[in-house]
Amino acid sequence: MSSLLKDITQHTQLAGHNRLELLLFHLGTEQRFAINVFKVREVIVCPALSWVPNAHPSVSGIADIRGNTILMIDLGVALGRQPIENPEKGFAIVSEFNRTVQGFVVNGVDRIINVKWEDMLTPPHGLDENHYLTAITHMDNKMIEVLDVERIIEEVMGAPTVVSSKICQEEADAVDGVRHVLVVDDSSVARNQIIRAMKQIGVECTTVKNGREALDLLKQWANEGTLSDRLAMVISDIEMPVMDGYTLTTKIREDQSLQNLYVLLHSSLSGVFNEAMVTKVGADEFIAKFVSDELAKAVLGRIHRGSVESGMYQH
Repeated sequence: MSSLLKDITQHTQLAGHNRLELLLFHLGTEQRFAINVFKVREVIVCPALSWVPNAHPSVSGIADIRGNTILMIDLGVALGRQPIENPEKGFAIVSEFNRTVQGFVVNGVDRIINVKWEDMLTPPHGLDENHYLTAITHMDNKMIEVLDVERIIEEVMGAPTVVSSKICQEEADAVDGVRHVLVVDDSSVARNQIIRAMKQIGVECTTVKNGREALDLLKQWANEGTLSDRLAMVISDIEMPVMDGYTLTTKIREDQSLQNLYVLLHSSLSGVFNEAMVTKVGADEFIAKFVSDELAKAVLGRIHRGSVESGMYQH
């Protein structure tokens, strides 16, 4: 099964082309779910699990994988379904994102598919706000549900979003500047994390769910006046339906009215390829999710530099 992911180089070459690869899996029914291949370290037969007292209901246990103790999450329980019977007869999707490594226990793993971000649809309106989807796509006339794994991890492990008092004091001592950022992220959990962190340092957020919505809004604002007087920076996720963060950054740099915007890519994806892609598409900075202090310092630094640059231009 690990052979599914043996050539990760091919997968990373899709970055920046508004394409991605999805690992398809199931939870004992015909419904297929998916996770971005970039987030997956390996797929293995589920190892022996050790019970964890007082753990979250979605935790199946812990496992020793290649000398590392990994938390194993039953995706059936996490999604409000029945627990996976005999997890050790299933598979473990070992993933790495948001600076953590964890395993997702599933009934079976199918294959990897290559799709365009433009073929990824946002979840339909009317769904309960607590749903676990970031996108929907189709393959062979069947619906594929792409999971909001960040939401699952937050519910199981928690995600503290308190900015330290030291950073908050820096905010109080900071010079005045434009304190408004555009947040682009398809995950409601990620958007709320950023909003909470920004609120603590006195920064206002406008949020959108994908790169296309962001680009349309930025062009509208540019037509209404000078963007630098309205917006300090753009904070964008990388993987999003319709238009990903790499493509959004490229479009911003190609548009004369937007090209001077400061763009920070903020993603649960990590790895050397991100650093190369940040440079390639013209982003100004990359920060892996999610550490409140790091994001707050980056935003405050940009506000400070923007204020200084604005003052220089006035003389």
